[in-house]
Amino acid sequence: MPPPPVASGIGRQSPVVQWILLLALSGSLSTVLELFGLPAALLMGPMVSAAIVGINGGTIRLPRPPYLCAQALIGMMVAGAIDGGIFSTFLGNWPLFLGIVLSVIAMSTLSGWTLSRLNILPGTTAIWGTSAGGATSMLVMADAFGADTRLVAFMQYLRVVCVAAAASIVAHLWVGSDTATPTIVWFGAIEVIAFAKTLVLAAVGAVVGWLLRIPAGIFLVPFVAGTALSTSGYLTIELPEWLLAVSYAMLGWNIGLGFTRPILAHARRALLPIVLSIVFLMAFSGFLAFLLTQFAGIDALTAYLATSPGGMDSIAIIAASSNVDVSFVMALQTARLLIIMACGPSLARFVARKAGGHEKPEDGKP
Repeated sequence: MPPPPVASGIGRQSPVVQWILLLALSGSLSTVLELFGLPAALLMGPMVSAAIVGINGGTIRLPRPPYLCAQALIGMMVAGAIDGGIFSTFLGNWPLFLGIVLSVIAMSTLSGWTLSRLNILPGTTAIWGTSAGGATSMLVMADAFGADTRLVAFMQYLRVVCVAAAASIVAHLWVGSDTATPTIVWFGAIEVIAFAKTLVLAAVGAVVGWLLRIPAGIFLVPFVAGTALSTSGYLTIELPEWLLAVSYAMLGWNIGLGFTRPILAHARRALLPIVLSIVFLMAFSGFLAFLLTQFAGIDALTAYLATSPGGMDSIAIIAASSNVDVSFVMALQTARLLIIMACGPSLARFVARKAGGHEKPEDGKP
């Protein structure tokens, strides 16, 4: 049995000290980003802070249950920001949505095929790593189909960070420096009954999404249920700012702590091609956003966020904190995730075979 790895940097400290450092760094960086008026600063600050801790040897990880609770609460938060137009938006624009989603899938698949064909990354690893779906769902599927999950995780979360950072900066620049940043009331009065109903629906939706094994179901089921009930007038979604801030931080920590020295070392040879593939996909999505503004009359920021190939939950946070059509953004982001979930496994195996890649047999089959 090989000896356990020697802790280095921040990893030499106890977990308690590491968490204190992460909390202090997250609070400081979030405050600075808030002062600059950056949308989703409460997400970006913890995300970058966690990445700094992870890369410098941090060994702490966010427990799974708090992270899943955060996803459910963020789903409810986005549902509360949506008006009843999301369903008519989806039905009235489904050909447009389908064309955009298929274009993004085609470009991400082309990137994966190229990385695999040039022997930069093996087999399905390149396909799953470049797939523009939910990062967590892609990791589960990648493991089931024999990909190198460390590389897939690195590629997925690097894209999430890049897209979230770019979207947040674009949203800030688009709003303009002359727009006053609203003051956050952290501990304002809340409607207790509505708050209790919101928590119950979030919990029930998360459990249903987990039991049914719906891709990203712990976010999607509360989001869909909350949207349906709030837009029909049966529920007023009530979530205090302090609870949302905690949820944003947990999402950011979960992403950022995935960047560790071993993973960076493992991905070092392919780092430049991976970054180029991310930039390529982001540029293509920006081109699709431009087409939306020219031919569909969608405002530029809404179009950019709707076509951004990042994590749906992080894009949702940025959209909810910006002056955009949240219904349009979430309808298109949801459509992209569901279509990728449906066709992803078959597409990954097909492209991997065409690229000459290999995958390990499933369930021990030869």
